[in-house]
Amino acid sequence: MKYRWITAPAQPALANFLAKEVGVSPLLAQCLLNRGLSEPDSIRRFLEPRLKSLADPFLIPGLSAATERLLVAREKKERVVVFGDYDVDGVTSAALLCDVFSKLGISTQCYLPHRLDEGYGLTQSGVENCRKRHPTDLIVAVDCGSTSVDVIARLKDAGIDVIVVDHHQVSSPAPAAFALVNPQVQKDPPWFKELCSAGLAFKLAHGLVKRARDAGINEAMALDIRNYLDLVALGTIADLVPLTGENRILVSAGLERLDRTERPGLTALKEVARIQGKIRGYEVGFQLAPRLNAAGRLEAATQALELLQAPDAETAMPLAQRLDNCNAERQAIERAITEQALAELRSRFDPAKDYVLIAGGLSWHIGVVGIVASRICQEFHRPTIVFGGDGHEWRGSGRSIDGFDLAGALRQCSDLLLRHGGHAMAAGVSINPSKLGEFKERINHIARTQIPAEQLQPRLRLDAEVTTSDLSMGRIAELQRLQQTGMGNPQVQVFARGLTHHRPLQRIGAERKHAKLWIKLEGRTSPLEAVWWGVGDAQLPTGCFDLAFAPKLNEYQGNTSVQLSVLDWRPAEAPAI
Repeated sequence: MKYRWITAPAQPALANFLAKEVGVSPLLAQCLLNRGLSEPDSIRRFLEPRLKSLADPFLIPGLSAATERLLVAREKKERVVVFGDYDVDGVTSAALLCDVFSKLGISTQCYLPHRLDEGYGLTQSGVENCRKRHPTDLIVAVDCGSTSVDVIARLKDAGIDVIVVDHHQVSSPAPAAFALVNPQVQKDPPWFKELCSAGLAFKLAHGLVKRARDAGINEAMALDIRNYLDLVALGTIADLVPLTGENRILVSAGLERLDRTERPGLTALKEVARIQGKIRGYEVGFQLAPRLNAAGRLEAATQALELLQAPDAETAMPLAQRLDNCNAERQAIERAITEQALAELRSRFDPAKDYVLIAGGLSWHIGVVGIVASRICQEFHRPTIVFGGDGHEWRGSGRSIDGFDLAGALRQCSDLLLRHGGHAMAAGVSINPSKLGEFKERINHIARTQIPAEQLQPRLRLDAEVTTSDLSMGRIAELQRLQQTGMGNPQVQVFARGLTHHRPLQRIGAERKHAKLWIKLEGRTSPLEAVWWGVGDAQLPTGCFDLAFAPKLNEYQGNTSVQLSVLDWRPAEAPAI
């Protein structure tokens, strides 16, 4: 047993009541309760996300002031630059705003910083290079800028206004931007706190078009912002923000748009990624987003932006192929660094002291350190920061575990750092190598005071105990109504007791890293198929066992069947059900 199994408390009375009220099974009702949904109306809204349920964009702090300033820029024919970021959220946000601004008659250019040369965010070097290339009167910083106090102050002194559209934590004091469109500035639990920058960009576009129509601007009358929902879905899924609230609505509608997108760049990207079926969260998160991200990780994110802005297939296909090649190169670099980092950490890991894992190398490409940190965090189940850089500055990316606010811990180490920022679960940091030892000691001390020892064993959260009779095609199809799953709305995970093999299990795949099981079902001659992806050399179930799994519908050659995606197993604790 790899995990500590934690099953959500069963609430049979309430689940049965909700099942009757809403017209779902008790199992689905229990899963909804586990996701914090206990009112029939909120459940209906969750199961049927609709664009008309989106809240007024002007409830977002700073958005009204931002729209007014942009309309002034249009009226005065001022030059506007959208300053984005090099990840998928930043690139899709920039593409969305550039296109909307331009179609509304606002003179707009776009600038994305170079990860290696300029670093993350609204840096001084990035702004200087931007202004040399695009003289401007107004900068709209998207997916960055919430901590850029000094840079924004200098721009203000130079007579340049800045609008920040961002979802990251805001510095104290906050930057003196003309408008700070960021739900994080509210002290109470803010509206729209789950939105990433692509979602905020969409809300800004919505508000801007609304105000432009009120002002009688002709270009706004025919502008349908729903056409940008494909970009919003890309940015939202790629940025791993909770797929709840407004995000659930935007992603559901956005995936439908993405499925039939008329954007030449995305059509080409789907082709090089060999996506033929329906676009879901998996295809975005593991096929489209990595290719868009690859440009910013290894080269320049402008390639991804150019792809999203491509006017036709002839322009788009070479760009998509270049991103595909770039992604293959990224994967090779990432594998090599991951192997080095894991070997180093395994050789010196002290579980009593190393609550936060720190690794780094001069030759490690800073464009992939975040992915490497994710791999290490997954294996050790400890917050991890991986650095790359030179003798003067190391730049790192960190990933955390539930219960440890990584961005908050970095703030407590700010006197040792050159820059830092991010979220509770993921953050970026820059440091002088001479400070690395002291930083490692301090952040580990912080973690040891905040993380209980039992929290360092990975936990497997399960929705319910089920019997094999719950695993019918109809029941699993009903559970698909919880899609799209992700952060804040995890996939359904359940367990069953006392199972046995119908026939001997089999290791599968070219390197035998996966395993297939056939589960015996009471009263049926045909078994239930289960697959354990990436199990490697781990021990497989024997005898009578309990199995934790995610139930799926497997579609293959036109046929649909129930398939269990195995998560863990343990020797049976009770007789077979």
